[in-house]
Amino acid sequence: MRRFAALLAATALLGSGPAVSAQPAVSRETIPAPRQPGAIDLPIAKGTAQREVWHLDGTQIAVRNVTQPTLTPVLPAGKGTGAAMIVAPGGAFLGLAIEKEGWDVARWLANHGIAAFVLKYRVLPTPADQGVFAGEMAKVVTGGTASFAPPADTPQPALDDARSAIALVHDRAGEFGVDPNRIGMMGFSAGAMLTRSLATHPGQYMPAFIAPIYPMMNAVEVPANAPPMFVALAADDTLFGKSPFGLVDSWRAAGKPVEFHYYATGGHGFGLGKPGTPTEGWMDQLYRWLASSGFLAGEK
Repeated sequence: MRRFAALLAATALLGSGPAVSAQPAVSRETIPAPRQPGAIDLPIAKGTAQREVWHLDGTQIAVRNVTQPTLTPVLPAGKGTGAAMIVAPGGAFLGLAIEKEGWDVARWLANHGIAAFVLKYRVLPTPADQGVFAGEMAKVVTGGTASFAPPADTPQPALDDARSAIALVHDRAGEFGVDPNRIGMMGFSAGAMLTRSLATHPGQYMPAFIAPIYPMMNAVEVPANAPPMFVALAADDTLFGKSPFGLVDSWRAAGKPVEFHYYATGGHGFGLGKPGTPTEGWMDQLYRWLASSGFLAGEK
């Protein structure tokens, strides 16, 4: 389990591919917090200290030590389909690949008429100093250990943030131009675990559909009102590609709709699709699934 946790941290935070060490390292420098137009604060305990650290993973923006969760709407420019998607980036619950698996995905969805909402959820604490954090990550890549590790499952604060996010979109559906009965959630890696957790342990509102992308594939207990599920995973995913398909089997055994795309290559962390692999264009397949399931044009 310790080795798995180290691999998860390295893969999620440093990228994917045949060798994690070949990926661009986490920067030792911080960057100013970027503008997040329209970001809505989600509820947390009063007096919570703010300690976000923004940095680059390769060339893309990431954030860690999130203590104030937010939900950022990215809405269609014109008339949308009426569907909404909450988007949860991954990062082993130690940080968030918020550009690659959040903003980029949300823009794709909005450009296709789906109202998107990027969830910046709370993550576990890591060293405040970026140089120390990057140094510990470098040790993990070479087989060493760090002062932090991913959790075995979704932390409660992250699940609370997902519940708050879907409740906010539901309660303000008219303002956002979405159908409250067509609010779904998708997530990547740790964000996929969070998405799965919301569907198996919902709060006031159950998502209408879910799309865990390169998720942990362990079997789960499926509730009676579980939503339709779309799953995408690459066979050469260094974390989950060789796992039994327990998550998919659980949905099938419960008699719930599931669509599963298992690509020959693509690795872990392919985001919108890794060029030169079958994962290119997978978002189009998700869109067609949503459309054929009746989520993009009224009730099925």
